[in-house]
Amino acid sequence: MPILNRASELQSEATAWRRHLHANPEILYDVETTAAFVAEKLQEFGVDEIVTGIGRTGVVGIIKGMGAGPTVGLRADMDALPLDEITGKAWASTTPGRMHACGHDGHMAMLLGAAKHLAETRNFAGRVAVIFQPAEEGGRGALAMVEDGMMDRFDISEVYGMHNMPGKKAGSFAIRKGGIMAAPDKFSLKITGRGGHAAEPHNTSDTIVIGAQIVSALQTIAARNANPLRSVVVSVTQFHAGTTHNIIPEEAFISGTVRSLDEEVRDLAERRIGELAAGIAAAHGAQVEYDYERACPVTVNHPKETEYAARAAIDVVGPDDVDTEVDPSMAGEDFAFMLQSRPGAYIMIGNGDTAGLHNPSYDFNDDILAAGISYWVRLAEQRLPH
Repeated sequence: MPILNRASELQSEATAWRRHLHANPEILYDVETTAAFVAEKLQEFGVDEIVTGIGRTGVVGIIKGMGAGPTVGLRADMDALPLDEITGKAWASTTPGRMHACGHDGHMAMLLGAAKHLAETRNFAGRVAVIFQPAEEGGRGALAMVEDGMMDRFDISEVYGMHNMPGKKAGSFAIRKGGIMAAPDKFSLKITGRGGHAAEPHNTSDTIVIGAQIVSALQTIAARNANPLRSVVVSVTQFHAGTTHNIIPEEAFISGTVRSLDEEVRDLAERRIGELAAGIAAAHGAQVEYDYERACPVTVNHPKETEYAARAAIDVVGPDDVDTEVDPSMAGEDFAFMLQSRPGAYIMIGNGDTAGLHNPSYDFNDDILAAGISYWVRLAEQRLPH
């Protein structure tokens, strides 16, 4: 089954939706206008049940097929990023400091196109839940929807997600079983020593020297503590200390991120950061306050559901354009919370030779909309045969 004729017919309309959403980005949970646009479109399509306010501002639409059967969830994210756009496109963001730099506008357009087609044809048994989620970019919107009872309320038995992938052939797909996206945690360290005159360092506990040693030591977590076959990234991204050239500061602040692909390595990194920082600070007569914040879990694709997703993608674009063993990404994705709640899988769709995600020059590739719509439709029909 190649790209659906109907999906190709919807290309122009879906492009208009995408560009409208791109020009009007909203942040985190404050996506009321976006959610209203989505709900209005679902109503126009004849979706049977539309519920807003799930997980604060999420939207769920229920499309009933021909006869009884389970409910399969298909998810898109709605929020943009706090970034100034520099694309110069006619549909560029109209709101300074906000931009769809991760392609969530395209994700919504693809799922809206699939919803329109599924509502027209209803060539499946059971129900399809189209899920539009707020606050993916650091707000745990997926968890908010799960904790709001979405899975039980709509009796969702499986759930699937999709994200665009710059640098991969436009309209191709990539997936893998197991961990596909990392747990994106963050940490902070406040070092308190004894400040003083820069000409008399022997009378101080120099927080800059201590902090520099801590930064270097943290790199041993990946190099000497973690199993080299189990990936972890520890990156220091902030180091703040001092106010002038002749004062050794009393305090220094360090923060950064940890990326891991399994929970044991995640636990190891959290423990070792604290141990290394405390030990080095104590050796210099200083103290350290340590905070470690877990954002979302590793995004883990379930084995059977990954096979289902890959088969649907192959049916759309053929086996040569579906990579079933893509390397995992060390970026994070809060769809992980939905995959902890229900079996499912997360797939990538190639965005072509475009700027990378979270880049002010990025734009979603409208040419891949038909492939994405076709994938969603084929997956729903395969999982819910009538």
